Amino acid sequence: METQTKEETKDLEKLYAETLHRVERGGITKGKIIAVKSDVVVVDVGYKSEGIIPVAEFTEDELSNLKEGDNVEVFVERINDQEGVVILSRDRAAKIRTWEMLTEAHSSNVRVEGRVVGKTKGGLFVDIKGIKAFLPSSQIDIKAVKDMDSYIGQTMAVRILKITPPRGYANVLGNQASVIVSRRAVIEEERHVRKEETLKLLKEGALLKGIVKNITDYGVFVDLGGIDGFLHISDISWRRVNHPSEFFSVGDEREFVVLKYDEGTEKVTLGYKQKKQDPWISVEDKYKAGMKLKGKVVSITDYGVFVEIEEGLEGFIHVSELDWAPRPKHPSKYVSGGDEVEAAVINVNKDERKLSLTIKQLKPRPWDLVGQNYKVGQRITGEVKTVTDFGAFVRLPEGVDGLIHISDLSWIKHIKHPSEVLKKGQKIDAVILGLEPDKERMALGIKQMTPDPWQSEIPAKFRLGDEFKGKVLRITDFGIFVELEGGVEGLVYSSEVDASMEIKEGDEIWVRIIKVNVEERKIGLSMKNLKSAAVER
Repeated sequence: METQTKEETKDLEKLYAETLHRVERGGITKGKIIAVKSDVVVVDVGYKSEGIIPVAEFTEDELSNLKEGDNVEVFVERINDQEGVVILSRDRAAKIRTWEMLTEAHSSNVRVEGRVVGKTKGGLFVDIKGIKAFLPSSQIDIKAVKDMDSYIGQTMAVRILKITPPRGYANVLGNQASVIVSRRAVIEEERHVRKEETLKLLKEGALLKGIVKNITDYGVFVDLGGIDGFLHISDISWRRVNHPSEFFSVGDEREFVVLKYDEGTEKVTLGYKQKKQDPWISVEDKYKAGMKLKGKVVSITDYGVFVEIEEGLEGFIHVSELDWAPRPKHPSKYVSGGDEVEAAVINVNKDERKLSLTIKQLKPRPWDLVGQNYKVGQRITGEVKTVTDFGAFVRLPEGVDGLIHISDLSWIKHIKHPSEVLKKGQKIDAVILGLEPDKERMALGIKQMTPDPWQSEIPAKFRLGDEFKGKVLRITDFGIFVELEGGVEGLVYSSEVDASMEIKEGDEIWVRIIKVNVEERKIGLSMKNLKSAAVER
């Protein structure tokens, strides 16, 4: 009976042993959580003793979500049968599995994902499921990286370039292992795949989507998917383009036309404006001479103004077509960039791509208005615009200029230059002496504002033999010019000058009237045989 009992006991122990997992120190096993205490998490690993994991290996969120029955993979740190406890580590188990995964990824050339957690002088640190890998700066991107800080916190796919796994599980948390990864390899691989797909579609005339990667003064570089294309500034728009940045920004995704593709060099020339028809093709059908239209001022030069009529179609207004004024101002005095203006078509030339416009011809011709509103003999008020040797031009309110000849400034004074009487900007009154609107001519006079004193006033006042005191104006070889009363000038002939007197300009002298010629408007004078001078002396 006792023998049977011993045999049954052995059988029971054998059966019990078979139900236990093979749990060894330094190995990984699975278990179920049976209790969460303040300092440890108790785990059943199928061993005769319970296993424990320090709570320090769990975050607060993880602890709050743990419940009995949850499965967990653990690393067996130590087995203490005397105390009836197995010391476990979840962190080591996770890192061992990560190392196994990394080793397999390296041998299979499979990419893995990690999160950038820091930087060092030569590159970045990437956390891959708890394993810190090194990403050299040269392996971050296919182009030079200027700001490594911008990558911190990003999750990225990388390939493992080199891996030195730990020697045994015991070193899994030590510093004897290292992993070097490359993001550049992933980008190049993706670029190669995209390139293969792009090459299948790449042909002249094809429409392809691309992303703007760089903008220069002369054009735009576009990533078409593994292969770059170039869009020259002249192919951006049918209208005037000052700089490509007016149309594109780095990162923009647009659709482009393949203008040319060289398989040998893989050079791709792109177009953007070619997606639309050239507006100059139908310009002669749409726009006729005399037609009124509206447009936006896009450029102002010294010689005129460019106006955009529709996208890609510009007309030109020459400075002479901006205003009816004889001497138009600079175009910027009439319009500003961005202004909407109304103009009329003068001429259309599709072959030369020229559309000539006018603004002034939409307004009445000033000389036509002058012909309607003015007549000879009429008094006008204007502003002196220009003073010349032969006269002065006076601007009327209609914008036209009339000429006052030097001979029409005064009835009695001898004027050497109009500037003696008139100044630029001066407001004056004058009389219209002649008017020819068709020839754009108007003759004006100032002296005609008053009656001609030579008709009666001067002959009546200055009679032969009368003596007057006058002021010496000029001394010449043939005589002395003297200003008499009322500004009338007379000439003392050289033969009638008193040689005994020393005379200079500005002196006052007595003279006698010896000649009055109304037709030639001249008064002859003498300094001899004077009664008044004798009395005064």
